Amino acid sequence: MFHSRRETAKRGAVSRRLVNEYIQEGGIDSHTMRDLVASIRVVGTEDFVCEEWVEEPTLLVTRFEYANMFHTVTDWYSAYVSSRVTGLPNRPHVVFIDGHCTTHLEETWTALFSAIRYAKNFSKPVCFRHAVLSPLGYETALVKGLSEEIDCKGESVQSLWQNPNVKKTARLSEFGEMIRSAFRFPVNRHRSSETSSSSSPLHNVLFVRREDYLAHPRRGGKVQFRLINEEEVFESLHHWVASGSTGLKKCGINLVNGLFAHMSMKNQVKAIQDASVIIGAHGAGLTHIVSATPNTRIFEIVSVEFQSPHFEPIAKWKDLEFQRPHFELIAKWKGLEYHAMHLANSRADPTAVIEKLKKIMKSFGC
Repeated sequence: MFHSRRETAKRGAVSRRLVNEYIQEGGIDSHTMRDLVASIRVVGTEDFVCEEWVEEPTLLVTRFEYANMFHTVTDWYSAYVSSRVTGLPNRPHVVFIDGHCTTHLEETWTALFSAIRYAKNFSKPVCFRHAVLSPLGYETALVKGLSEEIDCKGESVQSLWQNPNVKKTARLSEFGEMIRSAFRFPVNRHRSSETSSSSSPLHNVLFVRREDYLAHPRRGGKVQFRLINEEEVFESLHHWVASGSTGLKKCGINLVNGLFAHMSMKNQVKAIQDASVIIGAHGAGLTHIVSATPNTRIFEIVSVEFQSPHFEPIAKWKDLEFQRPHFELIAKWKGLEYHAMHLANSRADPTAVIEKLKKIMKSFGC
């Protein structure tokens, strides 16, 4: 039940000891879930007043980095896992209990869940028959795996049903299928290559483009350049493919310009689903690989600022700013083949990128 702060001066429902034991401070300066759980109060029947009852199972979600793609995916994943482990319906209701506003990423929240509401807009006491507090995205494996070793590899659901293995997981693959299903894309078939004019298999190679990233104002508002010659690299790839002299005799390439900043989320997910190879500079747009289909190859171009010392668990939270094997780990937990090009600075040699892609394409039998 949500009440105003003046009505919470009752007996605490959760002791400080339990809060400290189960919701540790970790590396987050302001762990909003700690304050939220600590504020829960037990009230008597005379003080228990509801003007609205929500009968449907509901996830109570606190978004932290609400406008960033990677962190929003961790929130989606946390909500998904919360639904699974508590046995909620496939598309429960969601109530945002943070103070953030609407963003362009609400399109996916709405697709994934049956209803979205904002607690900050409640004008009267609201009570829930069945509410589940969804952990912060920072508490998911997608982030925890950066500072802790999670010895686990991805596998398909069908394979794990037949051969259970505690060292393998289908959880992230299931999550990707949930996203594809939310946008009404098929999830029970593998991607099939089209045929080129020469009757050879035609593979989509998706180049995930990005605009220079302006960090959040509370982090200094610094522009971060991930790949300063991205346009040059893309144009070189385009010329290589268009020339017809790729050196690949048994298949063709359709190079897709992944300008995600100018595409709807549904079209972004479709581009990911249809790709045989996903290329991109390190950045939040690559988080979309959670929706990639089996046998997709991931090719990440990593500038020197974002390289980790291959790739030991990161000891200090502050080190995450510059040592980020996010997408190598996601690929591992999905069971996808991962390739990286580690740069000496923020500029990639287009010829080297083409040669790397050519080797990847040959793994398809091209």
